[in-house]
Amino acid sequence: MPSHTGYQDNLIDGQHNYETITDRIGTVVLDQSKFNPNSEVGKKWINAFLFGFLGVNVLMLVIGWLVYQGIGIWGNNQPSAWGFDIINFVWWIGIGHAGTLISAILLLMRQKWRMSINRFAEAMTIFAVMCAGLFPLLHTGRPWAAYWLFPYPNWLAMWPNFRSPLVWDVFAVSTYFTISLLFWALGLIPDLATLRDRAKSKIAKILYGFAAMGWNGSAKHWHRYEQAYLILGGLSTPLVLSVHSIVSFDFAVSLLPGWHTTVFPPYFVAGAVFAGFAMVLTFAIPVRKWYKLEDFITMRHIDWMCKIMLATGLIVCYGYGCELFYAYYSGSPDEKFMIMNRMAGPYGWSYVLLIVCNLAIPQILWSPKMRQNLAVVWMVSQAVSIGMWLERFVIIPVSLHRDFLPSSWGMYVPTWADFSMFFGTIGLFFFLMFLFLRFLPMISIFEMRELYHRDKEAPSKNSHKHAHHHEPAAVTAGGDDQ
Repeated sequence: MPSHTGYQDNLIDGQHNYETITDRIGTVVLDQSKFNPNSEVGKKWINAFLFGFLGVNVLMLVIGWLVYQGIGIWGNNQPSAWGFDIINFVWWIGIGHAGTLISAILLLMRQKWRMSINRFAEAMTIFAVMCAGLFPLLHTGRPWAAYWLFPYPNWLAMWPNFRSPLVWDVFAVSTYFTISLLFWALGLIPDLATLRDRAKSKIAKILYGFAAMGWNGSAKHWHRYEQAYLILGGLSTPLVLSVHSIVSFDFAVSLLPGWHTTVFPPYFVAGAVFAGFAMVLTFAIPVRKWYKLEDFITMRHIDWMCKIMLATGLIVCYGYGCELFYAYYSGSPDEKFMIMNRMAGPYGWSYVLLIVCNLAIPQILWSPKMRQNLAVVWMVSQAVSIGMWLERFVIIPVSLHRDFLPSSWGMYVPTWADFSMFFGTIGLFFFLMFLFLRFLPMISIFEMRELYHRDKEAPSKNSHKHAHHHEPAAVTAGGDDQ
């Protein structure tokens, strides 16, 4: 077993050098045999890609029918004017938060363990925000007029209502998407140059060379790169906190029981990171095994992601407790009824499942043995993803369907179009993720080489520093003390 120092400082397992790191990650993209239908890995990739492609086709058909027929094909009604569309919007935005947290906040905190997982976590952020943006765009009923939400110069003087949190959403999400896309694209440039230099196909060389924008690895290029990357990291950090806070304002600024609460901004942010890390683990666990990347996404990475997921899950559960306390302490009969309706009303099953998935099941992660069991971690991640979707279901239609006036009460029942659009966006997410795995390196090559360099230099320093303790000085490239 590695010592405590090795556990913390060395994040690459196995015997590696600069060449093997580049080969192991780069050949996932450049080696055509890995995507051959006759190979085991190729079959898995093709099956996942076809699943995503099926979802994309379903999504296109439903959107076409929606534009032709109108949003009446959804289950939205009065009083439940928001349904699957806003549930899925908030859920997808939340999934996108882990990538920015891993990339930006952990970068500024100089956490080296982020280097193995930041690339595909950033890709997940971009694709999740793309899926999320479809729902409010189509919910307006006139997506072709969506540009009215921006304050563009116009002679009609039709300006957005800047007091509306729905307009705040437009600015927050569009800014978040833009910065995340720039951050991801900038981080790819050195690796695209590596693929350009190693590609055997002339077309691949041209395309990767064009995307690398003339990168030659000079000191000047690295200096500019480091400056720009740090600036974008600094810009992304407040966005992690602000975007889902602003999304929560859609509810918190209203007067509806169950929405009108000041705990929503931090509660939503914690929930977003909770759901985001669950989705990162959902992808990381099978993909690292398929492409034999266990040396780079190690059990230490999975252990730390589980701890973050556990911590944010406890914050979310604290938010559930706050809601119960507010309802009791407020003395408002409407607030008390809202809680009782959530627990014992017609949608009580969703609240019970929510507590099981978000509160009970993640407590398994307190056990170090369970955090090392990949099957358990993967199943917990699935439970968290389901639980966070149910949380949005409980917050939105369950709060809306019984408001202040019993005469206006009704039931919300999603239709085939609601389920089809949700499945379609899941398919779109898979489709984009597996295209990403096919054409771009899922792990940052240059950052893993830099990490190897630091680990290689660490033993000599530690040996000099701790020589009087007679501790073993030799550390392999994999990071275990010998």
